[in-house]
Amino acid sequence: MYRRHCGAAAITLVCALAVLASPAQAFAAPAPPGADGPDAATATGPGGKTLEEVRAEIDELYLKAGAATDAYNLAEEKAKKQSGELVELTQAIAEGQAKIADLKSRAGAQAREQYRNAGLPPGAQLMLSGDPQLFLDGISRARQGQQAAKGLLGQLTRSQEDLETYTKDANTNWTKLEANRVKQAKAKKKINAQIAAAKKLESRLEKEERARLLKMEQEEANRAQTTWLGSGALKEINREASPLGKKAVAFATAQIGKPYVWGAEGPKSYDCSGLTSQAWAAAGRPIPRTSQEQWRLLPHIEIKDMRPGDLIIYHADATHVGMYVGDGQIVHAPRPGRDVTLAGAGSMQILGVVRPDA
Repeated sequence: MYRRHCGAAAITLVCALAVLASPAQAFAAPAPPGADGPDAATATGPGGKTLEEVRAEIDELYLKAGAATDAYNLAEEKAKKQSGELVELTQAIAEGQAKIADLKSRAGAQAREQYRNAGLPPGAQLMLSGDPQLFLDGISRARQGQQAAKGLLGQLTRSQEDLETYTKDANTNWTKLEANRVKQAKAKKKINAQIAAAKKLESRLEKEERARLLKMEQEEANRAQTTWLGSGALKEINREASPLGKKAVAFATAQIGKPYVWGAEGPKSYDCSGLTSQAWAAAGRPIPRTSQEQWRLLPHIEIKDMRPGDLIIYHADATHVGMYVGDGQIVHAPRPGRDVTLAGAGSMQILGVVRPDA
């Protein structure tokens, strides 16, 4: 009996020691009443990743899609320009060919006229006429004829040179056009692949996880905006929009609620630079189509000098743009799956500010 009691006590002691040695999380307290599930940053998403990791992966895919969209839009813009130039060159070639045909016809008429005169040059014909007055009048006409023939040959030579230039330019533009079409196709393929990958990640999330993902996105944007405002960025920003800037802002804000579609320029949907370029076109000031070209070609403005209508360029590679509308806010087309909306001007990484009507 004594041995049985000792054995039971030993087992109890071993079990107690084993429990005390277990990891602390085995004794996690139950969730407090009213808790709405795991923290968004540590909740498990697809593939065992945390929701924060999934969000970062989705953001990265959309950033890459944004860069590819800019490349696509730039290639498309160049292709449009080259197509227009090709049309003009084709018309110039046709006109040049018609002009050469006319000049050759006139030269042929002169040759036939000389043939009818027995092939004698005008001077010899005059010498054989025997009429002094006719001789003098003939000299004048001969000189005029010689000048006309010389001018005709000069025009023919110049027209042929122009035609050669037009043809060479047309061939060059065609080569560029085809190269830009290839760039468009590659960019389009890359965009579709990245957006599809991001959507696939999102589709694998439960409804509650997608809601938490959106909440995380909003909280991150709010934190960035709060930090930006806390830096004193708005202290000196109190300028009014220019007359053209007011028109651009009115157009852009009227598009709020319309969906983001990459490559779109309205009127039913927009991408980020499609919105800003169309807004300024509506104001009467055409600007470059892409955010990168807007950053490269438009005058740069200090943030402290910003006014409504100015464009804020985002990310180190200038692949996103929004229009400043005042009070620390922008209107922009965020990304696929989102609509044109108002957002904090400091909610993303600011590269700089440009002014279309500087």
